Amino acid sequence: MIKLVPDSDIKVKKLNICGISTLILRPAMITGVPVAVLWIHGGGYITGMKEMVYMSRAMDLVKKYGVTVFSPGYRLAWQKPYPAAVDDCYTVLGYIDKNRDEFKAEKIMVGGESAGGGLAAAVCMMARDRGLHVDFQMPLYPMISNIDTESSKDNHGKIWNTRRNHLGWRMYLRSEAKKTVSPYAAPAQQTNYKGLPPCYTFVGDGEPFYKETLDYIANLQAAGVDAKADVYPSNVHAFDMLWPDSEISKAAISRFNEYFEMILKQTGVL
Repeated sequence: MIKLVPDSDIKVKKLNICGISTLILRPAMITGVPVAVLWIHGGGYITGMKEMVYMSRAMDLVKKYGVTVFSPGYRLAWQKPYPAAVDDCYTVLGYIDKNRDEFKAEKIMVGGESAGGGLAAAVCMMARDRGLHVDFQMPLYPMISNIDTESSKDNHGKIWNTRRNHLGWRMYLRSEAKKTVSPYAAPAQQTNYKGLPPCYTFVGDGEPFYKETLDYIANLQAAGVDAKADVYPSNVHAFDMLWPDSEISKAAISRFNEYFEMILKQTGVL
């Protein structure tokens, strides 16, 4: 039976993991499901902070299911370009994997929003290639294609648009911004999707990342990976974080939690 964790019962710890300042959020008494979540903040690779976890979907997972969430303060592109951010996030994932017993982490999920969703996808690819098992991924409206798509080209959506998207990739990849790069840098350039973790995401149909999100899901499905995307009528990037009380945000949040719970049941931890 699921029991909500009150805010007062959520323990927050700041940990330095190989030089990466990381927030760890967990119930004071670990009685929830035995899942550790690496949740990566967004910000177009150029801004954002680990404290954004407090307004993210990851907080639902702590409060509703009692999971342990890790939010890394990875290096932003203005500090260090690729591969600094993805290397930092993978380092924290490795820490989680090595300390499963301490955090009662029978399962590991990787997720995030926007650029954090892109880093989540990249980290899952790294993990597969390096033999570290990730059970599930939730990269929400992920920023994964450095090449313009039908929806990111000439996009004037709210919060994020074509101009800002080009700036983010230019800062992150520098001279390689519009070139063929490693899928660890731009996950949309992956050519082998086999063996990647099952995936759930959602996205607005008028925002820049609409097409690349659906392409990512389609490529996973074509490789035999269980993958699902829900689409909402919105041109507001990260609408669920900015306007959580709107009707579409409530629907997206509810569906996100329902899907997470379904995965818990499928994997036998609930």
